Amino acid sequence: MQRLALLIIGALLSITVAHSSSPTPNWAINATAIEACSCPHFCICYFNSHPAAHHEGGKTEHYCKFNNAYKVNQGHYGSTDLAGAKFWITGDLGADFSQGQLERALVTFDKATTPEQRHALGDILGNVFPVKWKSFETAEGNIDTWTFDKDQAHATLNGGKTAEVKLKRFQGLTDEPAVLKNVRYWGTPRNEGFVMMPNEIEAYREGPNAFEFKGTNGFMLTFDMTSNDVPPKKASMSY
Repeated sequence: MQRLALLIIGALLSITVAHSSSPTPNWAINATAIEACSCPHFCICYFNSHPAAHHEGGKTEHYCKFNNAYKVNQGHYGSTDLAGAKFWITGDLGADFSQGQLERALVTFDKATTPEQRHALGDILGNVFPVKWKSFETAEGNIDTWTFDKDQAHATLNGGKTAEVKLKRFQGLTDEPAVLKNVRYWGTPRNEGFVMMPNEIEAYREGPNAFEFKGTNGFMLTFDMTSNDVPPKKASMSY
């Protein structure tokens, strides 16, 4: 996987909420996530300040190791069209994120995305995920599978060699998906609800942070956000 040094710097500046002094273009995004993590279903991170406990090798650790595969349904950043753009976020939320400090994240942009789209998504994601990361990197790859229907969802990065998420619908009272509503998704103000789909597998398979889980948390979700939803920044005084 090719590391993009310049992109790392640019995206890191935007996602860790350091922004340039030039005006941010008007933007909007509506995107769907195929998402899974190591927590039991449903992920307690949405209701607590720490992930689930995992008992391994005689010790207990708290972590949330995740794979989130996104596709933009509609969106723009100024004149840059974002529709169809795909990106993948993997990482670990860490043991305690009550202070907004998370462990690590790697954002992989699909090879089909343009430099303009990557810059736009980097800036937008700083508002979708208004947190700080101890470690943050970007890369590019081929998100070659991204499919779903009401019963299942499947996403792969580099044919599954790098990462994979496969979800299966939670059986509710009927054959319709079970949906959790009225729960906030990170910094976004609107979503269509968490479609309950525990994972059959969620894995990141490269490098020292590789992991694999089966039967843990998974869901699909579509969120919506625009630049109008972001509170205006206070002007700083100069002397």
